[in-house]
Amino acid sequence: MGKPGNTGFRRILLATRYSAQGFVHAWRHEAAFRQELALCVVLVPLAFWLGRTPMEELLLAGSCFLVLIVELLNSAVEAVVDRVGNEHHELSGRAKDLGSAAVFLSLLFVAIVWGTVAWLRFGPA
Repeated sequence: MGKPGNTGFRRILLATRYSAQGFVHAWRHEAAFRQELALCVVLVPLAFWLGRTPMEELLLAGSCFLVLIVELLNSAVEAVVDRVGNEHHELSGRAKDLGSAAVFLSLLFVAIVWGTVAWLRFGPA
């Protein structure tokens, strides 16, 4: 059974507002998010030039959006850990390191996807 409260169109409006607030918080407080967003602003249009098929274009652009998604989740984990306390704790450090590793893997995925598509397009025939 769902939580009581807002339903229907009002719930959708509130969820949209909360999402917009999340983007504002990420922009204001997360330098990594700003850097990755700047990278996406450059790479996503390039995806439509580099990709030869709609699937390649989707894979190129989607890999960029994946980085932003993972960064937002990592930032959420870090915010919760920092909210709990500033003292060093093994589990807090582990949570932050795991979030960082997830971001790293998403960036590695971008490099692999872009490198593969570029190789298929420009590499030796």
